[in-house]
Formats: sequence, C-alpha cells, structure tokens
Amino acid sequence: MTPRSASVNEELRRRSRERLLQAAVELVAERGYEDTTLGAVADRAGSARGLVSYYFAGKRELLQSAVHRLMHLRLAEALEREPRSEDGRERLARAIDAVLGLAVEQPRLMRTHMAGILQAEGFVRCDEQQRLASLLRDTVVRYGSRDVDVDYPLLRALLMGAVFAVVLPGAPMPRARLRSELFQRYGLDWEAGTPPGGPEERPPGGGGWSPGPGGLPPDPWAQSRSKSSK
Repeated sequence: MTPRSASVNEELRRRSRERLLQAAVELVAERGYEDTTLGAVADRAGSARGLVSYYFAGKRELLQSAVHRLMHLRLAEALEREPRSEDGRERLARAIDAVLGLAVEQPRLMRTHMAGILQAEGFVRCDEQQRLASLLRDTVVRYGSRDVDVDYPLLRALLMGAVFAVVLPGAPMPRARLRSELFQRYGLDWEAGTPPGGPEERPPGGGGWSPGPGGLPPDPWAQSRSKSSK
C-alpha cells in the first residue's frame, strides 16, 4: 500500500478537527456547557476520543474555537452572498447583521461563549479566531477606517456588547433596537444588510442616520481617533 502524502494527511487532520468543532457547537447548543463532555463531542464527530485532547487543551479551548469558526463561516457567507458588494457600508451592515443574527438563533451557545471569554484567560488565540478577526478588520478597512488598530477593536467591542445584550438572561434587548443603534453610529441605512423580520421588528422612528451638513454621514470614529492621539 502506497503511503499517504503529507498533503493528504494534512487534509484528513483538517477535516477531523472541523468535525470536532462542529460537534462541539451542536452539543453545547443542545445540552449546555456543563453537560457536554469531550467524550460526547468525539462520539458525535465519529472520532477517537484521544483526538480531542490532541487538537485542544481542554473543553474551554474547544468551545471557543468552535464558536469562532461558526462566526467566521456566518460572516464569510454574509459578506460573499449574492448580489456581492464591494461597498464598505453594505459590507459593514452585513457583518453586523450576521453577528446579531447568530446571537438570536443560538442564544445558549453564544451566552456560553461570552461567559468563557469573560474568564481570566480571555480569548483563545486559535486559527479560527484569527480568521474571524481578519474578516472583521478587512470590513473596517473597506468601510473607510483611517486607523484600523483603533477602529477594529472598537467595532469588536460594540459587537460583543450587542451579543451580550441579546442573550442576557431575563432581560434581553430586541435585536432591532441594537441594530438601529449600531446602524446610526456607523451611518448605515436601515435597508442595508439583512433587515430583520417584518414591520414589527422595525424600531419606532425607523433606523439609519440623518444626513449632516453636505449630506454626509457622521464619522463614527472621529472621537476614538481624537482620544487615541492625546
């Protein structure tokens, strides 16, 4: 039997890892974090149990990597869907809608993810997180940022805050209200991206921005740039 090439082995490892990540997302969404074991993840993925420990340091790292992968896939799908657009404002609207939509669809999963991030260790630096960060940074660049190192972390923080507000147990905020606030901040029209639901999800007074002098949208990053230069 001819030995498998290095490229074939690498592809098999990639697929095996992705099956584990997908299984983790499914099980945590179904059962919650505490009732999801590494053995159950391996069984759901059809993998040997030792492979979970081979790829991930523990359950927390597995879950963060799994959610970051899911967020990256959703974001990439939203940005590239037809009709494709290179317009920075449209792409930012799609990014916001993708993140808020995931929080609405998967509240238990995203609540668990947020709780893990708020622990002392913070973000897990994994390939999935880096791919997600790269897409968001590119979105900020296309939107017109003049200081990505300041503006990208701000966008990330605002999106994390919005997700937290959506999944907050007992007092969740409506997606439409959060969307309206973010769209107004970034000068986005309500009809951009993927407007949620029907008229009942449109906030009172509508959304989007009101043109200032010259018909231009506000500069959402002017204040953050001013503070960073002091």
